Amino acid sequence: MRIQKENPMTDREQWGSRLGFILAASGSAVGLGNIWKYPHMAGQNGGAAFTVVYLICILIVGLPILLGELAIGRNTKLSPVGAFNNLSGLSNWKWVGFLGVASAFVILSFYGVVGGWTLKYTILALSGGFDALSGQPDISGEVFSEFIGSSFQPIMWQLLFMSFCIGIIVKGVKSGIESGAKIMMPLILVILGLLVFKGLSLEGGKKGLEFLFKPKFSDLNPSSIVMALGHAFFTLSLGMGTMVTYGSYLDKKQNLFSSAIWVILLDTFIAMLAGTAIFTIVFAMGADPSAGAGLIFVVLPTIFPQIGGGVIWGTLFFFILFMAALTSAISILEVITAYFVDEKGWSRNKATLLFGGVISLVGIFCSLSLGDFNITNFMQISFFDFLDELSSKYMLPIGGAVTALFILKKWSIPVFLDELLIGVKEKRYEKSFYQNVLRICLITSSLIVCLFIINEAFDLLFDQSLQKMAGF
Repeated sequence: MRIQKENPMTDREQWGSRLGFILAASGSAVGLGNIWKYPHMAGQNGGAAFTVVYLICILIVGLPILLGELAIGRNTKLSPVGAFNNLSGLSNWKWVGFLGVASAFVILSFYGVVGGWTLKYTILALSGGFDALSGQPDISGEVFSEFIGSSFQPIMWQLLFMSFCIGIIVKGVKSGIESGAKIMMPLILVILGLLVFKGLSLEGGKKGLEFLFKPKFSDLNPSSIVMALGHAFFTLSLGMGTMVTYGSYLDKKQNLFSSAIWVILLDTFIAMLAGTAIFTIVFAMGADPSAGAGLIFVVLPTIFPQIGGGVIWGTLFFFILFMAALTSAISILEVITAYFVDEKGWSRNKATLLFGGVISLVGIFCSLSLGDFNITNFMQISFFDFLDELSSKYMLPIGGAVTALFILKKWSIPVFLDELLIGVKEKRYEKSFYQNVLRICLITSSLIVCLFIINEAFDLLFDQSLQKMAGF
């Protein structure tokens, strides 16, 4: 029998408005994954064909788990550990919450490093530093490698980025996270729109639209599908407790389903805008769209100086990259802060400052691992890449899968549906029908994610993924 304790936190802070929550949750989803990872992944995996698979993964796998996390958070008004503990009657399901908090810690450790890069490149673009790189990707690559491999510079920028993140979280939900999202999210949309307009105005830019939106499924392979699924988790901030935490600040008037749809639409729309802006410029200037992770920090700095007003466009691009990184980073740090506030009774200031500092310290080791000091050298992988792969390939998918299993096995579909229907004005539903729909969606999500995890485990242990064994 499910035991649910009363939540003692009657004075818990809430979002100031529905718009504020949607912008903050979308800001969590809209991060480096949309503007940095998505374009280079699409570029290396057939463009539009990858986009189609990515969107299917978001709808089939992402939406049910997103709804589940928001419902769990709102129902309990607690951070992940307390929420799962509360709903499961003090059982071992609480470890699902601990996994979410641990995932947030791991991700922000390397995420803050990349956030520092975005700040550095924003200033570099503004000062005209890209001019010397014009049309010279080899030199640009050397500049970037020298920067991230140095000891002092990237750490300085990482700590500056983390100070922005900590400063916002200290201010709280309304004054910090929501206020920041209301400023940064509209700016991201407007600036991306300007960049898209500029890209389409360039001769040959429309080829980028064809690359991004005209599917060529022959370009797809099983690895592309696995990558699209992993990216769907990463970009929606699933499996790391973020949406449970953000859901805990919601009141009962909110329509969770429509809010989740808006979050997914905004997240996907910005990813498409970013892809359009980048690929129209890349194709117009004859650059390689499959340049990988270096597309943003190596290729684009060589292209902007060749465009009229390149200093302005380059600065705007890296500025929105910084804001996107920041909106995601604050949501990740809030997961950790909320845990210590809810479960340990710490003040927001103490929790944020202490663990923001600890995460920054771990981030320093991530940054140093890209140079001469790498504590995971014995694994033949940098500490930075180790934390990236650990979180995106294992921690987030496992967190999402066990969340789906928790709803199916412990919380129950009828109770989940009842929580979803709170805030829905017109309840003209056949409950048994929607219960079955939710059950099928969650079972499908958990099965797909389990296959993803097994595939990655086979690849790690035997250097032979399932698709390779099947002859693909």
